[in-house]
Amino acid sequence: MTGGYAAAADLPTTKGPPPPPPTWWSTVTVNGEIDAGIMGNPDSPPSGLNWGRLFDDKANEPLFNQGLLTVQRPIDSSKPVYDVGFAFQLMYGSDARYTHYLGECEYCINSLYQVTVLEAYVQAHTPWIFDGGIDWKVGQWPTLEGAEVMESDLNLFYSHSYIFNYAEPFQDTGVLAIAHVNPTIDLYASIVSGENTSLGFPYGDNNATPNFEGGVGLNKLGPNGAVTVLATTHIGPQDPFFGGGLEPNGAGQTPMLYPGCGFTACGNSALRFDNDIVVTWTATDKLTLTLDGNYTRDNALPDETYGAAGYASYQTPIDWLKINGRAEVFRDDTGAFVGAYPNVFGFADSEHGYVLPGGFSPVITQAPTTYFEVTGGLNITPTIPSSIPYLKGVIIRPEVRYDTSLNGTTPFDLVETGPGAGFGTKTDQVTVGGDIILKF
Repeated sequence: MTGGYAAAADLPTTKGPPPPPPTWWSTVTVNGEIDAGIMGNPDSPPSGLNWGRLFDDKANEPLFNQGLLTVQRPIDSSKPVYDVGFAFQLMYGSDARYTHYLGECEYCINSLYQVTVLEAYVQAHTPWIFDGGIDWKVGQWPTLEGAEVMESDLNLFYSHSYIFNYAEPFQDTGVLAIAHVNPTIDLYASIVSGENTSLGFPYGDNNATPNFEGGVGLNKLGPNGAVTVLATTHIGPQDPFFGGGLEPNGAGQTPMLYPGCGFTACGNSALRFDNDIVVTWTATDKLTLTLDGNYTRDNALPDETYGAAGYASYQTPIDWLKINGRAEVFRDDTGAFVGAYPNVFGFADSEHGYVLPGGFSPVITQAPTTYFEVTGGLNITPTIPSSIPYLKGVIIRPEVRYDTSLNGTTPFDLVETGPGAGFGTKTDQVTVGGDIILKF
């Protein structure tokens, strides 16, 4: 002993050999999630539909939106070594009507509640060429575009923006490469079958023509590295080359005719350009601001949309309470993009180019409109008692939303939704609702 203190040699040691590194299988995770909500509409539209919505389209009707099962093994892109992983995500719920890959059981269940695959891919990290190497995905994955996503718990709100619902794809099938050029720059490039399609014409891919999706990501910009930018584009034919057959099988179809092509069959050649940029600024450790800008043009319809959505999220001093806001302006230049789908197969029918009995369209559209919406909401995340098994988290998301037409059209409060019919009577719409997410 020296001076009343133990010398290093005198201290007992309990340090043994380092633990073995985790095995590949030990890093595989299995998670579940349940999301249910309701979006109230004081006008009680006769159609039962909230106009301009997809995942929360049913007015005043409780919905089991999502039951998710996710099995995945993520890759580590931070090390200069090879790594292999995968992801598989299965959904059951009312949201599945809008998230099918074409050709993958989109007509299997004639119900509001359906089953679909959201993700199914293998991935790899290869320490090639660039400082951070290249990541690869082969299979099916959510689109690169936009500030909002299909998985509920990753969004600030129960309702979605017009940009998310109508101007971007939901998911892709193909091969994706992500080049980590340096800590600041990521490059994305993929060859995919199309928007929300799988493989095989005409049922998996509605026009048998490949598409490109890619872009540039910029990380840690600004004096404090607080800004990120993701600029992406999706380019290729999206409209069905064949159409006119009755759903669900399209037997005896004839080529679709598009005004943008001089009324010729151009589903295999006329391009759609989906261009999106998302800028995120972590202004403080409590406040995050996001801007999503989008321009989309379809040469076959022809139609174009353009708009921007701004988000603010503030973490209050109360650790379980976050306050969120969103404001958006969105222009649908001919009225062909923003629509409603009363039939449970309507969204898939529209992508395929199928029609309803009598030759009516499965989608209801309105006049060219400039939409404005503002949404305020909360994220409430109560502490989960350790005595409750398996439950990892709860998110409660109440919200109030106001939508209006800035050019005097009346798309809201649909009067009826018979085949090919449906028209609105109001220039605005108020909705109040929210959802509860349980994570396992």
